Amino acid sequence: MANKYAIAVDYRRCIGCGSCAVSCKMENNVPNEVWYCTVNTLGGDSNDAPAGKYGSNTISYQPLRCQHCDTPSCVEVCPVGATYKDEETGIVMQDTDVCIGCKSCIEACPYMAVGAGVRTYIGDTPEFLVGFPVGSGQAPNHKANTVEKCNLCYSRIANGEVPACVEGCPTYACTFGDLNDPESDISKLLAAREYEQILPDSGTGPNMYFL
Repeated sequence: MANKYAIAVDYRRCIGCGSCAVSCKMENNVPNEVWYCTVNTLGGDSNDAPAGKYGSNTISYQPLRCQHCDTPSCVEVCPVGATYKDEETGIVMQDTDVCIGCKSCIEACPYMAVGAGVRTYIGDTPEFLVGFPVGSGQAPNHKANTVEKCNLCYSRIANGEVPACVEGCPTYACTFGDLNDPESDISKLLAAREYEQILPDSGTGPNMYFL
């Protein structure tokens, strides 16, 4: 049986620190102004703004990245096969060596309307904060006129590790695993807790869960 990898985020543990986003950026040598993972503030008027009225304010955070859908709309519209779903892992991949920068995947993805970080078009030659590559030697190849996104740290998973965003979370808010394995931590967690997904009626079958 093929794997069905997913991530669950516990609202009660997430403190909005952005460590997931920074860990991802380092691991994948992500260019300046590009993020594969961002953290939204729920309910408030802006990031880090609490919801509610003075005296009864609440604040909660929602990390956002590619949802690695069961039926990804981006794959259906890509004219060159640069966006594809890996059959063994279920991860939605983006091959920047094949991508022609047409942005069809961006236009088709319903999660682009939720916030930044799901997909990013790189128009010019990518620039980096340091003059040498950081992170994994198997990080994606960054090119101008291509679209980039989270690949769920495919190379780390192949080596038996968890995605960098999961490992980098200081409050253990993220749980990663195979939903096709009933004994996995994430399967047990979702069986025990109520959860929600982003745009569950989009028809894509997202594999990010929020508890």
